Amino acid sequence: MIVRFFVFIVLAFPLIVSAANYNLPDFTPLIEKSSPAVVKINTTTAVKPRGFSLPPGQQIPDIFRHLFEPREMPERNMSSMGSGFLISSDGYLLTNYHVIEDADQIVVRLVDRREFKAMVIGSDPRSDLALLKIDEEKLPFLTLATNDELRIGEWVVAIGSPFGLDFSASAGIVSAIGRSIPTDKNENYVPFIQTDVAINPGNSGGPLFNMEGKVVGVNSQIYTRSGGSIGLSFAIPSTVALNVVEQLKEKGRVDRGWLGVVIQEVDKNLADSFGLKRPQGALVAQMEPGGPADKSGIMVGDIILKFARRNILTSGDLPHAVGSTQPDSEVPVVVMRKGKRKTIDVTVGRLEGGDAAATITEVSPSTAADRLGLTVETIESSLRDQWRLTGGVTVTQVDPHGAAADAGVAPGDVIAQLGFEQIETVEDYRRILANLPSDSLQPIRFFRDGRPTFRTIRLQ
Repeated sequence: MIVRFFVFIVLAFPLIVSAANYNLPDFTPLIEKSSPAVVKINTTTAVKPRGFSLPPGQQIPDIFRHLFEPREMPERNMSSMGSGFLISSDGYLLTNYHVIEDADQIVVRLVDRREFKAMVIGSDPRSDLALLKIDEEKLPFLTLATNDELRIGEWVVAIGSPFGLDFSASAGIVSAIGRSIPTDKNENYVPFIQTDVAINPGNSGGPLFNMEGKVVGVNSQIYTRSGGSIGLSFAIPSTVALNVVEQLKEKGRVDRGWLGVVIQEVDKNLADSFGLKRPQGALVAQMEPGGPADKSGIMVGDIILKFARRNILTSGDLPHAVGSTQPDSEVPVVVMRKGKRKTIDVTVGRLEGGDAAATITEVSPSTAADRLGLTVETIESSLRDQWRLTGGVTVTQVDPHGAAADAGVAPGDVIAQLGFEQIETVEDYRRILANLPSDSLQPIRFFRDGRPTFRTIRLQ
């Protein structure tokens, strides 16, 4: 019996392997057809070395001063590399903005080893895309997918030059779609595609293909602790790239919509207090006075559920939707206000250099407790003017065992709203607090260092 069982395992193993191999896709035709349109990008930037400087308050002894006299420092060239791909037969190509940022010279190398100097048609740092042009005709090119029908689990292929290794291919699956990754300026305009494709430094700007051979994304970022791929890579969707390319060709710049709100995530407690069945939407924590949202009638405390008929499931969805909307267009916005849905027509503004379409404020989840435990006083006029508030009460003491402490309220915070009512004075605060029903979960809005935050608090 033991011998027969062992023979069965040995005979079955090749069958299992064969079945697994049979189900895997064949990437060969896709790679052979697409590789000629993928390019390697080499950039050169002239950098002037910094001169020697001492820490503040220190001086060079006279005997050594001649050694540190100012002298002409020669410039040196710094080189970097990335990837890109041709999108037309007459030499237009797409890459990441960070690949060509501050470059003095850009050289594009084709798979047949021909090299061309490229000029920048336009760039868009907010989407990390740049449109280049080389002087050549009848070139192979790739087609950008025109829809967002990419599905989680779908096979995708990347071609690029990781670590300078020319025209390398790697494959994997789509791990997630619509990922929000704010930049260092807290801007968030790209709903990234997350994959487990092996993307490494040098792949930036290269194409991400579906199995039909269409470009569904532009490889842009990796998450890594070692400097190499750990199976978390992010690509800019082709629909975003198409919009950017069209505007850069037409105007040399990219115009985006602007709403003029500061928003935060809606957790379970906030959803309960605002009358939602589940956490969803983007909670308006603050508005730009005179901005598009303010002019349209959107109010602080509204939860935006739909923007231009696009569902807003998380706060990160709103900047994506607003940023992709053309300025001056009128769109319907569905909000939850005091437990009731309301539709508001909003005329979208134009995003300027220092603005943000919808800024996300990061806060920790709210918690509920059993009482307030606060001592408050009227806000000082100087602080009110500095934070552009119409009123409010400043927290002077917080009972560490009270509901307010559990909700994250701290001394120095300025409470501007309790329940669904605005607070202007201490008398408002006391009146509103006295009229709120017992054992109810209520929203509370306060400012800390000028930044608004919504939490929930349970009254008894």
